[in-house]
Amino acid sequence: MEEKANGGPRRERRTRAGREDDRDIRRAILEATRELLAERRLDEIAVADILAAADISRGSFYFYFESKHDVLAALVRQAVDQGHTAARPWLRHGDEDERYATVRHGISEGARLWRDQAPVLRAIVENWRSDPKLTELWLQQMEGYTAATTTRIEQDGSGAAVDPRALATALTWLGERLYYLAAIGVPPFDDEEALVDVLTHIWMGSLYQGASSDGDEQGGRPGADERGRP
Repeated sequence: MEEKANGGPRRERRTRAGREDDRDIRRAILEATRELLAERRLDEIAVADILAAADISRGSFYFYFESKHDVLAALVRQAVDQGHTAARPWLRHGDEDERYATVRHGISEGARLWRDQAPVLRAIVENWRSDPKLTELWLQQMEGYTAATTTRIEQDGSGAAVDPRALATALTWLGERLYYLAAIGVPPFDDEEALVDVLTHIWMGSLYQGASSDGDEQGGRPGADERGRP
């Protein structure tokens, strides 16, 4: 009886320690890959580089991940989860008075996310067509943003001149491209404020044509002369 009593807690401690080791090894792989991506492109990184940077064995790596693309996918999922959180204020608030503030907030948070996660998000944009699983992942992630935006457009009745889904898709992929240009330092989008200003202007003009750049409602769409001509 005593042997069983003593054995139980020891087995429990070993199991708990094993779970902690699992988390540590997986985290080490992810962090090592993130650091390598800050210095090199994905196609310049081999699994051997990750092993050396994480100080783990090849067997440990392949226990958790199938390839370096699989590691990138895990990093992308972490980053995109933060992006969905940033978009929630606009997606959830229906008050017209808050439209400009919530749109700009979401875009600003998106810009901050791309700045903070630049190595990972640069890598997925540059490589999502190079691996079938990355292709599926990135299309799914972008579809998540597109579907949520489509729903909000339909709820608002905004952008009625075009198909809501087509508009949502265009806005989603436009954001991806401009955030990417900012992440690789292409002017003028290397200036985060300029990036946020432009994207906010495009979103507000596309969705709420009577809204000015500061969020006040105006008659006619921005850029029209007194006779309503563009």
